[in-house]
Amino acid sequence: MSVVETVIQSNLKQILETIHLIARECGRTTAPRLVAVSKTKPSNLILECYQAGQKHFGENYVQELEEKGAELRDLQDIKWHYIGQMQSNKISKICAVPNLYCIETLDNEKHAQLLEKEMNKRGLKVKVLIQVNTSDEEQKGGLQPNEAKELGKFVDEQCAHLEFSGFMTIGSVAGSSMTPNPDFEKLREVRDDFAKEVGRGVEGFELSMGMSDDFETAIRQGSTNIRVGSKIFGPRLPKK
Repeated sequence: MSVVETVIQSNLKQILETIHLIARECGRTTAPRLVAVSKTKPSNLILECYQAGQKHFGENYVQELEEKGAELRDLQDIKWHYIGQMQSNKISKICAVPNLYCIETLDNEKHAQLLEKEMNKRGLKVKVLIQVNTSDEEQKGGLQPNEAKELGKFVDEQCAHLEFSGFMTIGSVAGSSMTPNPDFEKLREVRDDFAKEVGRGVEGFELSMGMSDDFETAIRQGSTNIRVGSKIFGPRLPKK
């Protein structure tokens, strides 16, 4: 790797420093995971990030995930997160991606069953998060809190090849300027209620919340997984 730090690597360094600073201020012993959202960005820019130590990357579009997963398959410790809308006819393609780590947008039982079938065929397991629509915005995917908890129980009990790992939300634009953010409060309540109902500790379940504009607030409200794109890679390019 070149000794000259690229713009992307500098951006990544600044984001990581901010994450660790806020985590320390909150008295947290573990900083949240950073998922670098690389949608519409070419593989060479992902490689720059990877060479600076970043391992977790998020993709919204199945075709991009397939292409980049194939192009970077030799990076055996890269970890892909699918963060786009789930579609039944694309599930087998998602499951075939090398180094698939987590699907963050599960929101119905049918897709859970299809994912289970595909991962079973491959003899592999994948982490899943259930998307919760905490802002009641129709254009956003996700389940209502009670539905999300029921789906979590279904995956946990019925899907041996899916590792139920917690809950995810996309906060509203209005909420992103609020401290505390009501969307993040609601997701934490879902997680806490679920853990209580299944008799397990809350630390066993992830909270994936916080993006480029609101990740600092999300960390303060307990996020364990933040998804940052434009503040690392720059503005999103138009999808081809």
